[in-house]
Amino acid sequence: MGAEHIITEAITRQRRIIAVYNKGCVILAPHILYKRHDELYVDAVTIERDGAAPRETKLGTFKLDGLIDPRLDSYRFKPFFGFDADDPKYAGATIVAVGRD
Repeated sequence: MGAEHIITEAITRQRRIIAVYNKGCVILAPHILYKRHDELYVDAVTIERDGAAPRETKLGTFKLDGLIDPRLDSYRFKPFFGFDADDPKYAGATIVAVGRD
């Protein structure tokens, strides 16, 4: 199963993912998969990085190619209140987003 498929499933089912990003283990709540400059990106909330929670909860951008060995976690997440799938940044580029078919 490829990374794009795993991320799509995670977003659709609102399940967290575990992966390696920039040589660190991350647990992410992916909210949207989109294309920018012919590359795939995921905007996600970092739940944990190298075993520690982040100082603040926020949506971050992750290049899909940089997520190594992503896999679904058994935990579901609630969408981040600050996420807006209709943000102009995603216009015409969205592949899948939380709360959309």
